[in-house]
Amino acid sequence: MKSDIDAAGHQQVDSIEQAQVYINTSSKPSEVPEMPANIEFVQHCFTGVNQMIDAGIITESSIPWCNAAGAFAKPVAESALGLLLSQAHHHKRFALEATWDGAREIDESQAWLYSPKGHAPKRVAIFGAGGIGQELISMLKPFGVHITAVNRSGRAVDGADQTHSLTDATSVWSKADFIVLILPLTEETNGLVDAAKLKAMKSTAILVNVGRGKLVNTDDLVEALRTGEIAGAGLEVMDPEPLPDGHPLWELKNCTMTPHMGASWQVADLHLGEIFNANARAWEEGKPLPTHVDPKAGY
Repeated sequence: MKSDIDAAGHQQVDSIEQAQVYINTSSKPSEVPEMPANIEFVQHCFTGVNQMIDAGIITESSIPWCNAAGAFAKPVAESALGLLLSQAHHHKRFALEATWDGAREIDESQAWLYSPKGHAPKRVAIFGAGGIGQELISMLKPFGVHITAVNRSGRAVDGADQTHSLTDATSVWSKADFIVLILPLTEETNGLVDAAKLKAMKSTAILVNVGRGKLVNTDDLVEALRTGEIAGAGLEVMDPEPLPDGHPLWELKNCTMTPHMGASWQVADLHLGEIFNANARAWEEGKPLPTHVDPKAGY
C-alpha cells in the first residue's frame, strides 16, 4: 500500500497535526484519535464501518470517511468460491471423520456446481451484487450456472441471468442450490437469514456468507445444519467473531469456515493504495469521493 501511495506523489508525515488525510488502520473505535481541523478526510482500511457509525465517529456532520469498498473484490470472491466448493465436496467432513470408511456416504451427498449435459444448470443466488458479486459472477461463468443477483434496487446486474430487489426476493430462497451473501450490514440486512429463510431453502442447498456475520442468525443456522434443514454452510464471517472455542459451529461436519481472512491486513496491503489514491485524486479535483461512507445507509 505504502509504495503505491508514495508512487502517486503523496508524502507521509510524522504526526496527525501535519497531515491532510488520516489513514485509519484500526477497526476499534476506541483506537481512533480525535481528528484535528487539518484532516480533510479519513481513509478507513476496512470495508465495514458499522462500529464507527455506532460509536458516533462517523456521522452526517463529521469529516468525510472513505472505506475500502472495491479493494477486496477479487480475494473475497475467490474466498466465496473456495468455501462453496469445499463445502459441496465435503472437505471438512472427510477430514473430521479421519477414516476412508465413510467414502460412499460422503460421495452420495456431495454437490457439484457444473451440470451434466441434458441437466438444468445449478442455480446460484448472490445477495449483494456489487464489486465482489461481479467478480464472483465472472468466476462462476465456466461452471455454466444460472445466476440470480439480489441488490437493493433490483437494477439489472451484468452477467446475471435475472435480478431481484432485496424486498422482492422471496422466491429466490426456495429455488437456489447455492446462496452467497455479500451484503453490507444495515438495519434491513441485520438477521436477514433466520429460521424462516433457512426453512424455505432446499434441503440440498448450501449457504455461503462472506459479507457480515450478523447477516445470519447463528443459533438458527446451527439448528438448520444439525437437523439437515440445509445441506451445509461455508462461512468466512460469523457472529460472534472471533468464534469462541467450543462453539457448536466448530464440530459441525457440514460447516466449513475460514477466520475472516479474505480481506485481511495482508490482502489489504496489496490493494488499498489504489483505493486511497482514487479518493485523494477525487478530493484534489473537487469531485465526489469514490468510497465516501454514507452513515445513513451504513456503508
